[in-house]
Amino acid sequence: MASIKDIAKICGVSVATVSKALNDKDDIGEETKKRIKEVAKQMGYFPQYYARAIRMNKSFNIGVLFMDEAMSGLTHDYFANILNSFKVTAESKGYDITFINSSKKYKKGKTYLEHCRYRGLDGVVIACIHFDNPEVVELMKSDIPVVAIDYESKDVISVLSNNTVGMQELVEYIISMGHKKIAYISGDVTNVTSKRVESFQKTMKAHSLPLPEEYQISSEYRNLKKAAIYTKQLLELKEPPTCIIYSDDYSAVGGIGQIRAMGLRIPEDISVAGYDDIFIAGQMQPRLTTVAQDTECIGKKAAEKLISLIEKKNVSLKPYIVKTELKKGASVRKID
Repeated sequence: MASIKDIAKICGVSVATVSKALNDKDDIGEETKKRIKEVAKQMGYFPQYYARAIRMNKSFNIGVLFMDEAMSGLTHDYFANILNSFKVTAESKGYDITFINSSKKYKKGKTYLEHCRYRGLDGVVIACIHFDNPEVVELMKSDIPVVAIDYESKDVISVLSNNTVGMQELVEYIISMGHKKIAYISGDVTNVTSKRVESFQKTMKAHSLPLPEEYQISSEYRNLKKAAIYTKQLLELKEPPTCIIYSDDYSAVGGIGQIRAMGLRIPEDISVAGYDDIFIAGQMQPRLTTVAQDTECIGKKAAEKLISLIEKKNVSLKPYIVKTELKKGASVRKID
């Protein structure tokens, strides 16, 4: 395989100049840099990974710590789309991705921080439910660059959707369709859930609409069984709601199944709405009313901010809030 010395000899420059060109340094001309890279490519030169890592004191490897309550892994549509965008962006900037094992069986006694140090990771993106986990807290407070998705903390940079506005726009739309009895089956107790519940309650109060306790149910994200149970519970009330909002589109599937099992029609007998706008939302009949989260933007921004931290660039600690978009499907009917 060709060496840097071979490339320097053909280009008529020093070894140092070749090294600078291959590492995209700014103190050499663009034409010289382009010429050196072309020769290196023609000669089949490829920098040795470990030599590069030692020289730059970087592994060019980013860790991904991801787990969710249902342990659904990458079948979780919302996070799968975010992590794919994160991966594409990180790889385009020369970084590889390593998933940090969250299974006690395979962690072999190592904490998340110890695992990161053992792997020599340059930084970590965290996308999980349990941000209060002592090991997660330890990692966020360490000297390893960390970016969190869907979580706000003074210890780390965060990237998340505007959950407050997203829920507000959804409830405002349902109210504009004439609904006054609106129930909300929320997800696990997290920062995201708190924002949405608070926004739901605030919007209802702004319209002087009732907020009976039985209409506000704390459940779990992506739990079809519980969504069905709570839907039946709501519909059997003496005064059932005219519309049910589910924590996420996947849970809405469980609720819709229960509604149809009870011989009711959507939206003629009961209106429903979800959250996330995952693929399945667009395939339902009628099309589910939901809130789209820009997963591509969330993943891209998380990668960009983490790499900026790793490369010691100036990065604002202010949370990066990504806009949501209301998707008016046909699952919420107009009430005269």
